[in-house]
Amino acid sequence: MTPNILFVGLGKMGLPMAMQIATAGYEMRGLDKSDGALAASEAAGIQRAGADDEPADIVITVLPDDAVVHEALLGAGRLADRMAPGGLVIEMSSSAPKGTIQTAAALSERGLALVDAPVSGGVVRAEKGDLAIMVGGTDDDVARARPVLEPMARSIVHVGPVGAGHAAKALNNFVSATGLVATCQALIVAERFGIAPETMTDVLNGSSGKTNTSEAKLRPFILSGRYDSGFALALMAKDLGIANTLAKQLRIDADEMDQAVARWVGAAEALGPEADHTEMHRHLQSTATKAATGV
Repeated sequence: MTPNILFVGLGKMGLPMAMQIATAGYEMRGLDKSDGALAASEAAGIQRAGADDEPADIVITVLPDDAVVHEALLGAGRLADRMAPGGLVIEMSSSAPKGTIQTAAALSERGLALVDAPVSGGVVRAEKGDLAIMVGGTDDDVARARPVLEPMARSIVHVGPVGAGHAAKALNNFVSATGLVATCQALIVAERFGIAPETMTDVLNGSSGKTNTSEAKLRPFILSGRYDSGFALALMAKDLGIANTLAKQLRIDADEMDQAVARWVGAAEALGPEADHTEMHRHLQSTATKAATGV
């Protein structure tokens, strides 16, 4: 029987993800605090959730962090009360593993299960159903979630128990963020020396220095000056903080993570909450100019 789904969080990422599931034929209702987001979802054919809806077999959350997820499910939001017995939460936010584990334990006491399934790929890939999804949970729960995840995904990797998905996402973004900084700094130095950024991009993509940034971000979002990849710089900084906190909880000395957090938090403060993460290039250019001119 097709599960009844409640999708919570219909923002820039959530709405295109929900649309992929709806297009696959699942019965679904949407919920968001923003009237604008609800109106956009209704325009896309996703009906607004109501208090008298049938209990949800599956609740999908795409929310700011684990604290907001916990509050929505078990706090003031009481969404757990709107779930069918034996229901499953698919938590797709970028959250801290420790908070996710605590929420899963509280849901388990109610006879409800949780898998954490954060994504990588941004808005562009969400609109294409081409996301990479990292899933944490038991084998049985991940098997229940997989058919619902498949319309959104290019790849689905079961990485371990509950919380492992969020750990893997944060660590992935640490690698992505440090790669972006290294790539942009290489272009800035190259240009100062007299090598055109487009030429240096070709060098990187044809050589061992190729990164996701050089291949997928430089031309469309950075060299074009658009800076509109759809993933906020502040969210990247948040994910780096999650990765760094995880390392400290595991008593691992990771100086590179400390430095990355400081750099990205500083950029977020300088550029503002609406800045796209590819604007790190602009921030690094500004820093380089100040260092060269002393201004």
